[in-house]
Amino acid sequence: MSAQDFLVELGTEELPPKALKSLGEAFLAGIEKGLKGAGLAYASARVFAAPRRLAVLIEQLATQQPDRSHNVDGPPLQAAFDANGNPTQAALGFAKKCGVDLEQIDKSGPKLKFSQTIPGQPAVGLLPGIVEASLNELPIPKRMRWATRKEEFVRPTQWLVMLFGDQVIDCEILAQKAGRESRGHRFHSPGKVHISRPSTYLEDLRGAYVLADFAERRELIAARVDELAAAQQGSAIVPADLLDEVTALVEWPVPLVCSFEERFLEVPQEALISTMQDNQKYFCLLDAKGKLLPRFITVANIESQDPAQIVSGNEKVVRPRLTDAEFFFKQDKKQKLESFNQRLANVVFQAQLGSVFEKAERVSKLAAFIAERVGGDAERAARAGLLSKCDLATEMVGEFPEMQGIAGYYYALNDGEPEDVALALNEQYMPRGAGAELPTTLTGAAVAVADKLDTLVGIFGIGMLPTGSKDPYALRRAALGVLRILIEKQLDLNLADALEFAARQYADKVKSDGLVAQVQDFIFDRLRARYEDEGIDVAAYLSVRALQPGSALDFDQRVQAVQVFRQLPEAETLAAANKRVSNLLAKFEGEVPANVDGSLLQEPAEKVLAQALAAADEAVAPLASARCYREALERLASLREPVDAFFDAVLVNAEDSAVRANRYALLARLRGLFLGVADISLLG
Repeated sequence: MSAQDFLVELGTEELPPKALKSLGEAFLAGIEKGLKGAGLAYASARVFAAPRRLAVLIEQLATQQPDRSHNVDGPPLQAAFDANGNPTQAALGFAKKCGVDLEQIDKSGPKLKFSQTIPGQPAVGLLPGIVEASLNELPIPKRMRWATRKEEFVRPTQWLVMLFGDQVIDCEILAQKAGRESRGHRFHSPGKVHISRPSTYLEDLRGAYVLADFAERRELIAARVDELAAAQQGSAIVPADLLDEVTALVEWPVPLVCSFEERFLEVPQEALISTMQDNQKYFCLLDAKGKLLPRFITVANIESQDPAQIVSGNEKVVRPRLTDAEFFFKQDKKQKLESFNQRLANVVFQAQLGSVFEKAERVSKLAAFIAERVGGDAERAARAGLLSKCDLATEMVGEFPEMQGIAGYYYALNDGEPEDVALALNEQYMPRGAGAELPTTLTGAAVAVADKLDTLVGIFGIGMLPTGSKDPYALRRAALGVLRILIEKQLDLNLADALEFAARQYADKVKSDGLVAQVQDFIFDRLRARYEDEGIDVAAYLSVRALQPGSALDFDQRVQAVQVFRQLPEAETLAAANKRVSNLLAKFEGEVPANVDGSLLQEPAEKVLAQALAAADEAVAPLASARCYREALERLASLREPVDAFFDAVLVNAEDSAVRANRYALLARLRGLFLGVADISLLG
């Protein structure tokens, strides 16, 4: 079957830059879906996306669908004809459904059957519908109309190219009649661009100052920005999202170095970087020590004969923004950071839970409580907690919300606060997302955990639990943040104690009955998904969860040990034995003796097991006490043989009640040794 290249390009007014990449990918996916649904084979598919165009190139697309066989089974013969051989309504209905006379129905088998060969249709007739369907399915939140037309799209359309081989496909889509005329760069080559055939598309546009390939433009910008940064003895900050957005803004990228006055470097560099990236789409430059250079790179969409004019224009545009940041910074420094708490006394944290200042006071006390228990400085943690929300009332954060915490850090240093106290004002928000940076100081860790626990207890305490996808106070993220800080920074904090302290601070503002247990369960529930992501079996998590340890660090150490234990050859047998022991103990009537009576041990196998348990207890107790759980379980793995021998040779439910009770005491001791680490009966 013959094949030709196919090209579709939809020309528009400037497309939304933040959505351009996803629109292009969706356009390609929709066309590929349509081609596969139509049974049209092709060799490869590529998408091109630029500010004023979306295009897809399909290489070696079949010119026609293959013929298809259509087979339909009907009613059984005995139901299709009566005793006299006359067709029944079932037979006549089947023929009507198939759109043929009964004579054309196959009656040779046990059922009526209709077979039909459907000839394949030419691709030329199918492609307009496939393209239109893909455009209709693009992820566009709100479509627009233009002029007096009823058609809707993300932006007004301007032209349409649809070529199959060197032939134009005759059709009209979104108010544009298909042709072979594209458009060049809006300024360098604003006229029509003749597209000879799909394979020449990229080069035809390149000659008109348009780089249609999104990936090519992105790579060119990134490489040139790196070169220019190196020439300035610096390195560029190139966030992936910003690079994508800038790529979507230009057809012919020309990066240029600009500068600003060095006096602005006295302002926190995060504020300068933020405004230059978010508002102006500039790439900022850092020196070898990570300090901001008074330079930035803009990406022009034109190859100017006088680039200095473009540089000067961008420098003029950025100056007022940097001046604003400078003004806010100087204004805020005119008063002590702590004084901003006065404003926060009138700012509501949550209607039922009081003001932001009241939250800061609670966080201060809880942070001190936590710091004492994790080896930190309680006084500094309390100080950091008290200052933790102050910068929310500053001019800087009012103008640049993303500066919360960061502004507080600079203002605290300006006031002469200790370095760890200042750092804690930013670290309280860490981790800011999955896998994000954790606090570097114990003071910061204490405040971060305190802030999150205070929110969890307060919101749970007024019954506003997260449901489904709704979690307005980001409680799941707060719980995960607490776990990450405690586990990854090796901080041994009893969560129940900390949660009880947090609940007491709210007094009668929250319903305290069962609150601590509820919040603790919610926090530890987050661990399940964390372990699944790490490839740890859910059974290992459940075996530890059954013991309800209060420390997240202790919880994790046990789970890691159980995960290693599960790989041992003895694990499966011992898990099954523990399950059997658990079931036996649950059915025992009366109270199991606290100790094993050696004089009641009769069978050799139970004597051997008793000796093995005594030896294991002596070896494992100090290991478990030191939280060397992996070593403890490895030592307990040696019990496999005496346990197997016991169950093979000993009747647990002996007729003599004293002997029977003693054997249950032996089993309880075995079970207790493993429960010192986890309930491994749940591993089976």
